[in-house]
Amino acid sequence: MSLRSFLIIVILGSLLFIPFLDWVHLFDWDEINFAESAREMLVTGNYSRVQINFQPFWEKPPLFIWLQAGSMWIFGVNEFAARLPNALAGILTLLILYYIGFRQIDRPFARLWVLCYIGSLLPFFYFKSGIIDPLFNLFIFLGIFQFSRLTNLKNTLESRRLGISALAGLFIGLAILTKGPVAMLDAILCLLMFWIINRFRPFLRFQYLFLFFLVSGLVSCIWFLPETIANGPWFIQTFIEYQIRLFTTGDAGHGQPFWYHWVVLLIGVFPASIFIFPAFKNELSDKYEARNMRLWFTILLLVHLILFSIVKTKIVHYSSLCYFPITYLAAYTLHKILNRGVKFNQAGLWIPMLFLGFILTLAFTAIPLVGMNINWIKPLLHDEYSLAAIQVSVPFYWYHFIPGCLFFLVLLVSSVLLFQSRTRYVGVHVLLLGMAGVYFTTMLLIPERIEKFSQAAAVNFIEIQSKKEDCYIEVIGYKSYAQYFYSNKQASADSIQPDVYTLLSKPLSKPLYVITKVNRLEDVKKNHPNLKVLGSKAGFVFLQKVEKN
Repeated sequence: MSLRSFLIIVILGSLLFIPFLDWVHLFDWDEINFAESAREMLVTGNYSRVQINFQPFWEKPPLFIWLQAGSMWIFGVNEFAARLPNALAGILTLLILYYIGFRQIDRPFARLWVLCYIGSLLPFFYFKSGIIDPLFNLFIFLGIFQFSRLTNLKNTLESRRLGISALAGLFIGLAILTKGPVAMLDAILCLLMFWIINRFRPFLRFQYLFLFFLVSGLVSCIWFLPETIANGPWFIQTFIEYQIRLFTTGDAGHGQPFWYHWVVLLIGVFPASIFIFPAFKNELSDKYEARNMRLWFTILLLVHLILFSIVKTKIVHYSSLCYFPITYLAAYTLHKILNRGVKFNQAGLWIPMLFLGFILTLAFTAIPLVGMNINWIKPLLHDEYSLAAIQVSVPFYWYHFIPGCLFFLVLLVSSVLLFQSRTRYVGVHVLLLGMAGVYFTTMLLIPERIEKFSQAAAVNFIEIQSKKEDCYIEVIGYKSYAQYFYSNKQASADSIQPDVYTLLSKPLSKPLYVITKVNRLEDVKKNHPNLKVLGSKAGFVFLQKVEKN
C-alpha cells in the first residue's frame, strides 16, 4: 500500500466516522451498557471484571470495554469517548480491506471494496456507534482470512504456514475476548464447511490446526483464566450459560422469524447487497488465489447467516459480520463490470437496484414526513406508552428531507451513468461515494429527532436531576442503564448496591426518584404507595419517594 493511498483512506475515514459522535445520547441498551461498564472501570479502578451497577456483569468479556475505558480516560466520560473506538476501528477496517484487496487481487478492486463498505447503509452507521460488534467482526474476519491464506499457499516454507496458523488463532482469540465464544463457533463451522466442499479431503495438517486452537485458547485465557483463579468458576459458568440461553431462547423480546437477517442484510447493506449475486458464478478465468478467497468469504457469509437465522435471539447487529463478505462479493461484481466489459444491464442488476433503492428513498423521505404528521401513525399504535411517546412535540423542517432527496438523486444519476459503457466508472463512484454522503447527512439530521420520541425525556430528567442534587435515580417496569451512566453513579462504600425495591422499603438520607413508563404507572402506584408523581413526558412518568415522618 502506498503512502498516498494510506493517507487518503485515513482522511476519508476520519471525515466520515469521527465528526458528530456526540450528536445524540448513547442509546439503551447496548451503547449505554458497554459505556457504563467502561465508566465503572474508571470509577473503581478494577479493570479485570466487567460490571454494571458495580455488580458482576457476565454477558460480555472486557476487550472492547477496555478500549472504551481508555478513550474515556483521555477524553472524559461522554458519548464521543464511548463511540471513538469504533470510529477508529472503522478507519482501521478500511485500511485492512484496501491492503487485502490490493495484495490478493489489484488496486482497483481494493478501492471498490473500501467504497462498497462506506457506501452501504448499516456498515456505515455501525462505525459511528458504541456497540461491540464492529471490532468483534473485524477480528473474526481477519481470522477467516488467515484460513484462506493457509489454503492458498503451495510449496512454501513450513514456518510461514505456522505463522499464519498462529495469526488465525490470535485474531479468533481476540474476538473471543471481545464478545465471546461464538467467534470460535464461526471459525469451526467455516472450517467444516470448507472440508465438506473439499469432499472431505484433508486440507490442513494437524500441526496447523493444533497451533490455531492453542494460540486462540492462550489469548482468550488472558482474561478468562485470571478471572476463574481469582473469583472461582461461577462467573465463567454463568457467562457460558448466558451464551447458551441467548442461542436457544428469544431473549429480551428479540425472537424473530428465520428470514429476519436475510431481509436485514438485503436492505441494510444496500447497495452492496444488490451486487453480490453475480459473484456466486464461478469464473474459471480467475486466479486460484482469488477463487479460493471468494470461496472462503462465501462460506463465511452463509455460515454466519444460517447460524444466526437458527439462533432464537435475533437482533439487527447479530448478522453484521456478513458485511465483510457481502461488500467483498459486491466489489468483485463491480470489478468485473468496470474491467471485464460486463454490462450493467446484462448482469441483471438494474431492476433490483432501482426497486430496492426506490423503497429506501420512500423510507428516508417518510421519516420527516411522518414526523410532521405524527397523527398518521396513531391507528397503528395500540399500547399506551407508544401513543404517549408520539405526543411529544418534535419539530421537523424542510432540511430533514435532504437525506431522502439526496438518496433519490444519487440513485438516479448513478443509474444513468452505469448504463453507459463510457461513464460506468463514474457511475459506480457516484453511487458509492454519494450513498456515503447520504448516510453521513442522515446521521447528522435524523437520530437526534428520533431520540426525542424514544429515550430523550428520561435521559434529560436523569441528567438534570443528578446535577441539581445528590440523589438516587432508578427505574421500574422496564430495563435501562441510563440511570447509571447519565447520573454518574458512584460505588457505595460497602460495595453493596441496593436495588430500587430496597431503596423504596427503607428510610433514606437523600431523595429517591423513580422513572417508569405510562403503561406501568398503575402497577407501580399500587405496589409502592410511597411514590408521588412529579410529571410525565414522552411516555415516561417521573416519581419521587415520600419519606414518612
